[in-house]
Amino acid sequence: MPVHASGTGPQRLQKVLAAAGHGSRRACEDLIRVGRVTVDGRVAHLGDRADPSEQVIEVDGVRVRPASRTVVYLLNKPRGYVCTAKDESGRPAATSLVPPRPRVFTVGRLDKDTEGLILLTNDGDLAQRVAHPRWQLEKTYVASVAGVMGDRALGRLRRGVQLEDGLAKPARAKILARRKASTLVEIVVAEGRNRLVRRLLDAVGHPVRRLVRVAIGPLRDERLEPGKWRRLSQSEIGALERAAVPPRGVRRG
Repeated sequence: MPVHASGTGPQRLQKVLAAAGHGSRRACEDLIRVGRVTVDGRVAHLGDRADPSEQVIEVDGVRVRPASRTVVYLLNKPRGYVCTAKDESGRPAATSLVPPRPRVFTVGRLDKDTEGLILLTNDGDLAQRVAHPRWQLEKTYVASVAGVMGDRALGRLRRGVQLEDGLAKPARAKILARRKASTLVEIVVAEGRNRLVRRLLDAVGHPVRRLVRVAIGPLRDERLEPGKWRRLSQSEIGALERAAVPPRGVRRG
């Protein structure tokens, strides 16, 4: 995660950690004292110094990264924007809604008609952890679907359905509201297949009318208006990385 510590070269480790959002310096000293911090793979000790731009510093296996190299934006993507740098049809890109420098790219994709939260960053490692299905980071969507979804269709959705690219099922699904001719459904997925939520709901007979991503792992922001963005805090980046659960046999970092 980015470090906003001033100066360059080796610094006291607790200063680096505090700048990265791990709490007060005293709290960071406690992290070091109980052996949760490593530098270049070695368990750190109180009094150690390290250079975050040159050395690999980790807390519980999550790397601390220099701020000058990393930027992470949370954007509420409006409908009609695409998640590619350029579009042959001339449709507006999500990247046009955030500052042009430093250059960033979207983490995963939301299709043109899907709204909601998406991350943009220049950090490839973070993007891989958030977007790749092997890291099992959950994304939460709220969908307005056609028809009144009954318990039978909901049960089928929860058990999984066979799609053209294999069996798929959400991590969780529940009905938020049933209306006269539509249903509001919350669905959580940890896979990254193309248009997965839409295809799942279509497969159980309830095509999506509107789809909004409301959370990426632990990240939510109901106050962020469509088309608006903000930079993630260091504690949010840390929470995001810790929420990505590595599969057995795969090391974080």
